[in-house]
Amino acid sequence: MEFPILSMIFLAPILGVLLILFTSEDDHETIKMIAVIVTSISLVLSLYVFLAYDRSVGGLQFVEKVSWVKEFGINYYVGVDGISIPMVLLTSIVIFCGVFASWRKEKRVKEFFIWLLVLVAGVFGVFIAQDLFVFYIFFELAAIPMYLLIGIWGSTRKEYAAMKLTLYLLLGSVILVIAIIATYLKAGIGTYSIPELASVSYSPGFQKFGFFLMLFGFGFLVPMWPLYKWSPDGHVAAPTAVSMLHAGVLMKLGAYGIIRVAINFFPMGAAHWSTLIAILCLANVAYGAMVAMAQTDLKFVIGFSSVSHMGYVLLGVAALNIISINGAVTQMFAHGIMTALFFTLIGWVYNQAHTREIAAFGGLAKKMPRIAIGFMIAGLASLGLPGLSGFVAEFQVFVGSFKYNQPVAIVAIFGVVITAVYVLRVIRKVFFGEFNERWSDLEDATGVDFIPIAVLVGVIVFVGLIPAPLVNLINNGVVPLMTKVTTSIGGGF
Repeated sequence: MEFPILSMIFLAPILGVLLILFTSEDDHETIKMIAVIVTSISLVLSLYVFLAYDRSVGGLQFVEKVSWVKEFGINYYVGVDGISIPMVLLTSIVIFCGVFASWRKEKRVKEFFIWLLVLVAGVFGVFIAQDLFVFYIFFELAAIPMYLLIGIWGSTRKEYAAMKLTLYLLLGSVILVIAIIATYLKAGIGTYSIPELASVSYSPGFQKFGFFLMLFGFGFLVPMWPLYKWSPDGHVAAPTAVSMLHAGVLMKLGAYGIIRVAINFFPMGAAHWSTLIAILCLANVAYGAMVAMAQTDLKFVIGFSSVSHMGYVLLGVAALNIISINGAVTQMFAHGIMTALFFTLIGWVYNQAHTREIAAFGGLAKKMPRIAIGFMIAGLASLGLPGLSGFVAEFQVFVGSFKYNQPVAIVAIFGVVITAVYVLRVIRKVFFGEFNERWSDLEDATGVDFIPIAVLVGVIVFVGLIPAPLVNLINNGVVPLMTKVTTSIGGGF
């Protein structure tokens, strides 16, 4: 029997939860070290999967399957391919960095790390699940802890933000569970296996219906315009590590679900609704960028920026070709790392200054050169500077979208211009110009506090300079999916 590596990736955080439960709530150092150890295990195993995946064979690998509820065809069935492995790796990097970003937390530390690890276990589960029922359980497990993490440890209207987030995501879950049950019954094969459900030839009418339901069920978590309104408030209210997971990983669950489940099950439905997705993606890109440009709170800037950047993922989905879907998945990874870095840096500044108002700062590069450099790298990746991960992703999306609809692609590209405006504006006002003596006591990130910054910057630069390992792996997963799509719709794209 092979070592159950995928199970260990998501069970490591659960093991951490159990160990922390039996640790004294006053022993903060041990609690944090447990969190570091279990997230390190997930990270090392994720890196192994990334490197050991046989690209010459492709398809699902590291498969584990155990019968669970035979009467309904429910199995504990996990496996990964070129689309899911980057998401597993992204999650492990972000949670590893999130633990160090929470190193100075002193309020209810035991409960905080328990819920943080439960949250990330759910996220891992979504990305490895190959049974639709298990997928949905993990999907819910990933969303529910957010209410507590924001409502207890958050700031800035935290109760309002936590409840708003929960209600929006629950509505999306209701739509999604209707789509799942309808698909199970329509397929009539007595299993929730994602590969087997994807092999069923659904009628064109049901494909349009099923894809529409899943588009909006998953769309709440993308977040897709106009369903985004929970997201910026959640970013602002959440503690640093939760903001990192929220923007870096949770927002990817919805887009991943659209690609892994909705397009895979209903390719003709995806083609039918592609124009609607294109319209919504332009709303994401343009509206998110323009609202970000008007914000005065650093977290709100990045929160609305995330809405804008996830629009590029939707653009890749709408174009529905190999290059664009490659770009969409790469953008999910690149944006996850970039926003995790942004929120790490903003959290460090806020924990000392106790404000995120852009106008309150000035010249912080003098006191915080490492924070300034990190913010500039994240900002330049955000606006797609060549040599950084954002360029690799956006270039593929734009090339693929030009093959689909040139006017849509051109309008979307202007989002990069708006991004450059607000990113450079924030960098200038916060880190350069005349130094505000009010902040003469601020400290730069050093030691343990610098670890997440160094790791995230390293990933951004590495993917930007050497994108082939990531891009080729994603392509390995995308090609079979898009071959199925083009066959189903008669090569229309």
